[in-house]
Amino acid sequence: MPKELVHRSAVSEVVLTDWERVDDTHFVISAQWPRGHSFFTPVAGDYHDPLIGCETIRQIGILLAHAEFGVPFGHQFVVWDLDLAVEPQHLRMGYKPAALSIDVTCTEIKQRGKNVSGLRIDAVLHRDGQVVATGGGSLSCMAPAVYERVRGDHTLGGGWYQLPLISPAAPQSVGRMSPMDVVLSPTPDQARWQLRVDTRHPVLFEHPVDHVPGMVLIEAARQATASVLGRSSYLPLSIANEFKRYAELDSPCMIEAVKLSTPPGGGERVLVTARQDGAVVFTSLVTAGSHGC
Repeated sequence: MPKELVHRSAVSEVVLTDWERVDDTHFVISAQWPRGHSFFTPVAGDYHDPLIGCETIRQIGILLAHAEFGVPFGHQFVVWDLDLAVEPQHLRMGYKPAALSIDVTCTEIKQRGKNVSGLRIDAVLHRDGQVVATGGGSLSCMAPAVYERVRGDHTLGGGWYQLPLISPAAPQSVGRMSPMDVVLSPTPDQARWQLRVDTRHPVLFEHPVDHVPGMVLIEAARQATASVLGRSSYLPLSIANEFKRYAELDSPCMIEAVKLSTPPGGGERVLVTARQDGAVVFTSLVTAGSHGC
């Protein structure tokens, strides 16, 4: 898969391998999850990291927008929501990479003039003939001139000042092994953190950007959930994310986590909220299974 079709700079970060059109709104995508990844490491012992499923869905949306719906290169994408739910019994790591066949349906296809300006994808991810995950997301597409008007002075090369890198939380307290991969910085409130933004991170900031990538916020939700539940290792059964506005690089972004009541027969649920300059920029509902510790 050409890396440009999924907005990646490194070939190693492309998880999609091929795609086939079924009809105007249905596609079959092939993907591969590696056994060893520098960031999406095994969770709760020997399960593939569900967040690589979120990245897979993100890449599918961009691929289809460019390759099947004619969105020109250079256009910018805004993801509004992204959700994923996994089937743990089919998520265990084996002795070879996980080969996926993904059925994708595109809906809510919007036009602005002759160009597609947005769409929604819904995906069913199969592994060895079994459903390993389901998910989806909505995105909008903006021409460069429109994006520049929306972003104002915050485009790349603008005069804004990026906040310095701050210290990480203890890695094990947020379910990580390396301080480099920690995206939360502690505050006196144990359920509140400042988002730690390391623009040198080779995966989370895989190419230059003018705002905090959505996957950084999703990772913050995963880490905040680990901390508030007091679990150094857990398997996210589902994660439902909504992106309200851009999270900027020049202002502190605060992450808060609240443990919700546990439904009968369900996992532990945590609501994570990101606020910046008094406004909510992101919310995530994470459900943690009993797997791990």
